[in-house]
Amino acid sequence: MADQDDKDLDTNQKSLPFLDGQTRNGPYIHKIGVPPKPDLLKEFKTTVKETFFPDDPLRSFKDQPRSRKFILSAQAIFPILEWGRSYNITKFRGDLIAGLTIASLCIPQDIGYSKLANLKPQYGLYSSFVPPLIYAFMGSSRDIAIGPVAVVSLLLGTLVRSEFNPDTEPDEYLRLIFTATFFAGVTQATLGVLRLGFLIDFLSHAAVVGFMGGAAITIALQQLKGFLGISTKHFTKETDVISVMKSIFKSAHHGWNWQTIVIGTSFLAFLLVAKYIGKKNKKLFWVPAIAPLISVILSTFFVYITHANHEGVAIVGKIDKRINPPSLDKIYFSGDNLLKGFRIGIEAGMIALTEAVAIGRTFASMKDYQVDGNKEMVALGTMNVVGSMTSCYVATGSFSRSAVNYMAGCQTAVSNIVMSIVVLLTVKFLTPLFKYTPNAILSSIIISAVIGLVDIDAAILIWKIDKFDFVACLGAFLGVVFKSVETGLLIAVAISFAKILLQVTRPRTAILGKIPMTSVYRNIGQYPEANKIPGVLIVRVDSAIYFSNSNYIKERILRWLTEEEENLKATYQPRIQFLIVELSPVTDIDTSGIHAFEELYRSLQKRDVQLVLANPGQQVLDKLYASGFPDLIGENKIFLTVADAVHTCSPKLDHEV
Repeated sequence: MADQDDKDLDTNQKSLPFLDGQTRNGPYIHKIGVPPKPDLLKEFKTTVKETFFPDDPLRSFKDQPRSRKFILSAQAIFPILEWGRSYNITKFRGDLIAGLTIASLCIPQDIGYSKLANLKPQYGLYSSFVPPLIYAFMGSSRDIAIGPVAVVSLLLGTLVRSEFNPDTEPDEYLRLIFTATFFAGVTQATLGVLRLGFLIDFLSHAAVVGFMGGAAITIALQQLKGFLGISTKHFTKETDVISVMKSIFKSAHHGWNWQTIVIGTSFLAFLLVAKYIGKKNKKLFWVPAIAPLISVILSTFFVYITHANHEGVAIVGKIDKRINPPSLDKIYFSGDNLLKGFRIGIEAGMIALTEAVAIGRTFASMKDYQVDGNKEMVALGTMNVVGSMTSCYVATGSFSRSAVNYMAGCQTAVSNIVMSIVVLLTVKFLTPLFKYTPNAILSSIIISAVIGLVDIDAAILIWKIDKFDFVACLGAFLGVVFKSVETGLLIAVAISFAKILLQVTRPRTAILGKIPMTSVYRNIGQYPEANKIPGVLIVRVDSAIYFSNSNYIKERILRWLTEEEENLKATYQPRIQFLIVELSPVTDIDTSGIHAFEELYRSLQKRDVQLVLANPGQQVLDKLYASGFPDLIGENKIFLTVADAVHTCSPKLDHEV
């Protein structure tokens, strides 16, 4: 009957029922049509488009005059030209308030973060002036606040310090910082231009949670030097928790300063209370935002009037009043230091990019607008390249500042421009006021800021959802805390790739059974009430079939068959006559996969079992026909559904079940 049906099949149609609407035994049997011969060039274009241009960025250029195309091109590079046309005083009012609010938060943070990078305070302020201005013109996020961040500052400081000592080789250290910043920007912009932004998705959410949590602990431990008043010569250069704790306890008898501890403890308590108030009452978001600046003003005034700096309280000291001096001549463009800067820049750039894109997408979803990931990469890369030439180090999106920016009512990226202007005025006119700011207050500000990076709730949720994800999270966390930031990053990447390889090379398979009173076939492990069809074994493959997993899939199917035959033999039931492979989840197959099916077919022949395929997708079917596999097993052994395959292979037993 199947052979006769094949003759009636119109090969130009995708599917066709029997001419009389049903088979001689009852239900419809829909046949899989022979696919048309694929157009190689068209298929290649489709693949390239879906890989690199899934958002179809050129669709707005279609059927447009040349002048309009020029305008659209300018708007694509500088989004401010698009949304700027509808800008008004109402939006500016919101951006002004938000910009002033995040400026009050960023100024003390920048001074503190520059110390994490082993730089003078002015470099942190420089990095909140030029990069935010560039981003405001080129970025697509309305809410992200640009500037130095704790994790990247620590990472950059740790990696560069392993090459040059900032105390004995300050010039070489600073030059390598600028070189790394330059290549961080080049890396980010290149990923955006080549539309390779999907590469950052290889660092899983779980790994990022663990890495950020570990980095937060490491940063907080590093701040104990300023918090306890320990001098640099008595404090370790390592970042792991064991070395830091040894250094702290060794210096307990001669290195701690009680005045510093009092200042640090009291203001840390104040900052934590302010953060708690803002968390409990969203309308009071400005309290934790302005608390760091208040802390700096009060502590600076206290040290100035009491002369506590003469009692061992370390202070910031003089800050250079110059506005972003040029630094292009300080970037290494040759020699060994070029390669060092390139390596460090890639690492710092990828972490900065991951954080910024995640922040941008988070707030965009909250306000229901789209963020173009590739535009973001180009904007971030450009601002860091320009920043490296104007005495800035790697800047990115700050979650704490972006959250304040959002809650303060920002409307557009103009809030970044307002913040930049305030920072500029601070550098030019107000830096002398920070001379007596105690280092302890900067440590307190950083500790209070990084506490939020330890996301315990996210870690618990990861444990509940996926244990392997939790291993990635824990591995990244422990790597950062007990070894170094770089080691934790490598562990995070390695475990993320290991998970991908494991899922690709060891895909899931399942035995299917028929749900009672339906024609639906589902996993018997998920639905225990599903009935197996006597004489038929139905196996579903839940993955694309490639060279990396084809042999495993073949062996796993044969193992399912062997186990089932042993069970049937032990209970004196009819043997397996048909093996149906459900291919609905199989999105693609390569040459190795087809060879594996050919080997499976030959193995089944020796066992007197017939191979049947159910519901292969178009791409899979194209390749099967191109290889001649349907001729090998018979075109009448490929069906649209599992139910059709079972009905044809075992109609009587199927009806009885």
